[in-house]
Amino acid sequence: MTDADADAVAPARTAAVAPGSSPWKGWAAVSAVSLGIFCLITSELLPVGLLTPVGDSLGVSDGTAGLMVTVPGLIAGFCAPLVTVGAGRLDRRLVLCVLIALMAVANLAAALAPGFAVVLAARLLVGVSVGGFWAIAGGLAVRLVPERHVGRATAVVFGGVPTASVLGVPAGTLLGELGGWRTAFAAVAALGLVTLIALLLLLPALPADRGIRFGELPALLRDNRAVRAGVIVTFLVVTGQFTAYTFVRPILRDVSGIDAEYVSTLLLGYGVAGVAGNFLAGARDPRRTLLVVSASLAAVLALIATLPGAFAGTALLLAWGLGYGGVSVSLQSWMIRAAPRAAEAASSLMVAMFNLAIAAGAFAGGLAVDGLSAPAAPLTGAALMLAAAVTIGTTSASARRRGPAAGIPDHPRRAAEASRTAGAEVPYKTDG
Repeated sequence: MTDADADAVAPARTAAVAPGSSPWKGWAAVSAVSLGIFCLITSELLPVGLLTPVGDSLGVSDGTAGLMVTVPGLIAGFCAPLVTVGAGRLDRRLVLCVLIALMAVANLAAALAPGFAVVLAARLLVGVSVGGFWAIAGGLAVRLVPERHVGRATAVVFGGVPTASVLGVPAGTLLGELGGWRTAFAAVAALGLVTLIALLLLLPALPADRGIRFGELPALLRDNRAVRAGVIVTFLVVTGQFTAYTFVRPILRDVSGIDAEYVSTLLLGYGVAGVAGNFLAGARDPRRTLLVVSASLAAVLALIATLPGAFAGTALLLAWGLGYGGVSVSLQSWMIRAAPRAAEAASSLMVAMFNLAIAAGAFAGGLAVDGLSAPAAPLTGAALMLAAAVTIGTTSASARRRGPAAGIPDHPRRAAEASRTAGAEVPYKTDG
């Protein structure tokens, strides 16, 4: 089975937007899906800024409290392909609404939880929602807007991922500091209800054209070098990020000497820098962007673990946000361009690894913090970022040796054309 065959496991386009349908309705639906992703990723990462308050309230350590990030990440990683395959021919609108409703109920349960075990059970349900929603939402833009707007609409949908990572967590942290951590979880549950209403009102019926078989996913991973490399890079970068970021609060406290009352403000600054990084990376070559980002973050994480002082900690946190803001959109672009005719399958593989890496990072960071010290978490993250940079460089060098047929084109339309005409894997741009 060639890489072109692997790409062909899904059609290049699903059912197109209906002729004569209102452009406003299409963009409203895109916005509702983006809000859903924002809500879910915010829910998944909300504990990052609330580890210490939750741990103190429920009598667990910072490392144990980190399981609130590990558990949903692990479950989401497994559920991304499972829900994608298991949804079969169900209407995608119904599936997305059920998943959002499940997330809202889970966050309400966490807000009312009498003990840490109940919180973890609720976080498991969040993981199911995140993995399934993100994987299915990735292929919907093509069904909601005219073809000429698909690229922009896809960017809007996936803009919910970095926006949640860099804005949702700081906002939740601030709300938790003002009203308590239970208030923050309850607020995300309320946001989920608002999102459910938006999906019901704005999404059209989205019947599935075909289902994905389980066997297609390992075949794509096995036979497409660019997809396989993208999954490996996803694991290294995201694990490195969350090994450190899950414990950003104790890091800023123990290394930089920053008082807890200022953490939420600094995380908002991190968020603003991350949004800027997302826009800077959005239109660029994903391989080059991820090479620069991973190498830069390796340096930033090593420095934030070793340089004392509030000024250094603040500057490095802003640089951290700027760099990581471009990761999600670059990884998604890498996978879509690697397998343009199997975008939903490739996306589910990336989403699975992205969320498993969140879990792995939170778990590794917890071991480092509890077993050694707070600075051990960003130092471990720096090593993983460096490994990612080396992997990207090695992959690029290998692609250049294989010649022009080994690189991904810099435009999705050319990628799709390549997948229809080439007998080998989708080209990956190597020379800019």
